[in-house]
Amino acid sequence: MILVILRHLLRFLLLISLQILILNNIQLGTFINPFLYILFLLSLPVNLPKLLLLPIALLTGLTIDMFQNTPGMHASACLFMIYLRPYWLKIIAPRDGYDLETEPSIKKLGFAWYMAYASLLVFVHHLFLFYIEVFRFSEFFDTLTRIALSSILTLLLIIIAQYLTSKPKSSN
Repeated sequence: MILVILRHLLRFLLLISLQILILNNIQLGTFINPFLYILFLLSLPVNLPKLLLLPIALLTGLTIDMFQNTPGMHASACLFMIYLRPYWLKIIAPRDGYDLETEPSIKKLGFAWYMAYASLLVFVHHLFLFYIEVFRFSEFFDTLTRIALSSILTLLLIIIAQYLTSKPKSSN
């Protein structure tokens, strides 16, 4: 149990640091903003109760808000995404259900399942975040383009991170 908590804490620190120190300082035009830190929230165990998920999402979002000077925007987007997560997990659940300690990943649940899981949650996060940031519908299509491009880049980075951090299967 302690090792699982330490692994998640290390993942949190690594992804937050990567987001703050590298990804926030890369200029990809005015439209593209990758947010790899949400991989931490996507990787939390399936059976984690909502009463524990919500404070974790709040802490994650507030940490990013603190370093990006975006008061509450990332926190609210993370809370919205993590609130929808259990419902989405029920909808896309495998026939046999989930194992008790399943952490969603490409390696454990397959590429197609993971893409269905992550793509909707990443899109919802970005939708909420960017429309709160703009806070008007006069730039609807510009914001929608920004959401789509940022979601695609974020998903690409998440897939790369999944493949880089997964251990290869042993050939016993």
